[in-house]
Amino acid sequence: MKNGVFLLAFWCVLFTACSEDSPTEVVNPVVEFTLGSMTDSRDGQTYKTVTIGSQTWMAENLNFAYTGVAFYNGAYASDSTSWCYYNAKSNCDIYGRLYTWSVAMDSAGIVSQKNGAVACGVGSMCKPNSPHRGICPEGWHVPTQSEFDALYKMIGGKSTAGTKLKSISGWDEEKNGIDAFGFGLLPAGFRYDGGQYMGLGENGSLWSASEYGANAAIIQLFSGGESLDSGMSSKSEGSSLRCVKDNE
Repeated sequence: MKNGVFLLAFWCVLFTACSEDSPTEVVNPVVEFTLGSMTDSRDGQTYKTVTIGSQTWMAENLNFAYTGVAFYNGAYASDSTSWCYYNAKSNCDIYGRLYTWSVAMDSAGIVSQKNGAVACGVGSMCKPNSPHRGICPEGWHVPTQSEFDALYKMIGGKSTAGTKLKSISGWDEEKNGIDAFGFGLLPAGFRYDGGQYMGLGENGSLWSASEYGANAAIIQLFSGGESLDSGMSSKSEGSSLRCVKDNE
């Protein structure tokens, strides 16, 4: 890769020379970030990653096909717990899968029986271990709201985080972001607990490990604006998941 300096609206991005096996370090006047990749040993899928400050995030939505059962009102019930938008594999390939919060937290203990969140789902509060792996690859975990907040603070606050984290293409009606840090957030839409799919191309949401009562958890909401919102969603609805790397 050739060295070069590219001037964007209010910052410059410096690409340092690298090989295929070494990460690309990028610097702007606010925060350094490093692009890389990781492979999920469970299914061989490779994901882009980005290190922003002290945090390393997946730069793509998780696409691990979890097979488990959802916990509801004290009983386990068989359920399809993760989906491709409109059940189209091509959407999973681009946007990753949509998960219920119970699955994101691995409430059935399919990934790990030691995760501290067995029976953690709709109708029940739980106290998972921290960091909490959930269905993330080994060495990674479901981010808490405080970890999202730390990310937003590092990149200049929520008021501009939407624009900075969204991808430069894929959003409807000129709502694309500038992907200033390689986070590449796509409008994956979501799935209502009644089975309806909404929002592909228009918005996206990411689960956190933080609960908002027995029936809801906190999500990050991205749409067409410059800012983003943190809100609550029913634990039984389908949203995307970005994993964050454990501190070594």
